[in-house]
Amino acid sequence: MASGGSAIRGSRVGSGPMGEQDRGFHAERVAVSYWDELGNETVRYFSASVPDDEIPATIDSPQSGLPAGRDKANPPSLSKMEPYKTHLAYVKERRTEEEAAQLLDEALRALRARRGLAN
Repeated sequence: MASGGSAIRGSRVGSGPMGEQDRGFHAERVAVSYWDELGNETVRYFSASVPDDEIPATIDSPQSGLPAGRDKANPPSLSKMEPYKTHLAYVKERRTEEEAAQLLDEALRALRARRGLAN
């Protein structure tokens, strides 16, 4: 008896030739290129049945984080660099110093009352 081995070694049970008939129908699609200020190109694919006005004009570039547009010669620029704001900065935008002092006083009175230190 020859020492051969299994004829199906290395393959999965029930597997066969892979191809379009096995993977299903692929819908037609269009490739849309976007460029950022640094010249990075990003290609996104959309269904060919999507109207052109529903394809976004700009996206965020995954390479740089900058906005990317469809016009290679005139990529969109970052309109305004928004600095990071802390929670406290947002609170200070909504409250005046007097309101903040009043809220702090109310919170301290409530805390002292819970601890039995009310004045």
